[in-house]
Amino acid sequence: MPSTQHAEKRRGELRIYLGAAPGVGKTFAMLGEAHRRRERGTDVVVGLVETHGRQKTQSLLDGLEILSRKEIHHRGVDFTEMDVDALLARAPEVAIVDELAHTNVPGSRNEKRWQDVEELLDAGIDVLSTVNVQHLESLNDVVERITGVQQRETVPDEVVRRAEQVELVDITPEALRRRLAHGNVYAAHKIDAALGNYFRVGNLTALRELALLWVADQVDVALQRYRHERQITDTWETRERVSPRSPAARRVKR
Repeated sequence: MPSTQHAEKRRGELRIYLGAAPGVGKTFAMLGEAHRRRERGTDVVVGLVETHGRQKTQSLLDGLEILSRKEIHHRGVDFTEMDVDALLARAPEVAIVDELAHTNVPGSRNEKRWQDVEELLDAGIDVLSTVNVQHLESLNDVVERITGVQQRETVPDEVVRRAEQVELVDITPEALRRRLAHGNVYAAHKIDAALGNYFRVGNLTALRELALLWVADQVDVALQRYRHERQITDTWETRERVSPRSPAARRVKR
């Protein structure tokens, strides 16, 4: 007699592109992956991407299916947010959802975009998303002390830790400042102020160090989970894989 029980629905997988600051290339990397999956025959839909006027990022949207945004009227002003209902109804294999820590306009389906993403994952849709290290809840106070800027939009660390993949999009502070100076991050009238404030070398160096250490800790947590799940109790020998004199080794040395 056939079983009347349905198989448990597969939960979608989350892949996050983590960066130390705006402009490092998170959205660019995410859209590159979207194109690679589409070329392999995967059904990919852009739920929402913020280009911030960056032409190179905008050009990467060409060839991708883009879902129309939902219009929301709040306090006499019209806003647009990701249309979660339409995306759930479209049910692609992969959804592209930028800026995980974003706070939705009042009247939206959920207060936070990461909550929107949780719904997509529960529906079996894989999600590619982005977040900056300054938006991680546990680092909020540290980032404020470094930059002098309070981050009002945060995402719980556990949401990011649960992701199947977290990819660090890394760039040196000097290279990011050059990118900014060339007008590839902000509009021309914002460049000088950004270089002299948030994007000072010291700030960017500290934020990059935070991102590197957070990801290293994430790898350690995943390793411990792997050992526990497989009941591995033997001590594993570890070796130095980076020269002690290399910049990478100096960066992660505590």
